[in-house]
Amino acid sequence: MRVITRPAVGVLSIRGRQMIQLSRILLPTDFSKYSGEATKYACALAEQFDATLHLLHVVPNQDIMMFDFGISLEMAERLDHIRQAAQESLGKLLDAEWAEGRTVVEAVEVGVTFVEILQYAKREEIDLIVIGTHGRTGLAHALMGSVAERVVRKSPCPVLTVRPEGHQFVMP
Repeated sequence: MRVITRPAVGVLSIRGRQMIQLSRILLPTDFSKYSGEATKYACALAEQFDATLHLLHVVPNQDIMMFDFGISLEMAERLDHIRQAAQESLGKLLDAEWAEGRTVVEAVEVGVTFVEILQYAKREEIDLIVIGTHGRTGLAHALMGSVAERVVRKSPCPVLTVRPEGHQFVMP
């Protein structure tokens, strides 16, 4: 029988041996229902470990249509509008009661989604990334690729992927 204790904030210990310390958890989100499932896990883990929860949305650079000769004033205004909308959505992502008294960092980046997630994780010294996955297989996966898969393969830290269906450990 294993005895699991919680000796200090952000540390999981088994038989007195320090195993896991989570103080910074990253939740990349595209605001889809798939990200919503990952949000439940990220919040539960942040609560369990009293960790800072980082919320990150990446605006894919194809959404702003950059040109080789630079970005026009119209495109700069469009990017600013997209960033503001994303920032507002991040502010509404978590239940206000849950977030009260917790440290939550919100960030919006522009670029290639998986690259920006990995760079953010390195820059902010993230301990765990919790990311939703669409669960695509076959041709859809081959054609569309998977941000979650790329993050898992290249991440500087552990990654928890959350599928939209199946066994859930966190109560809704």
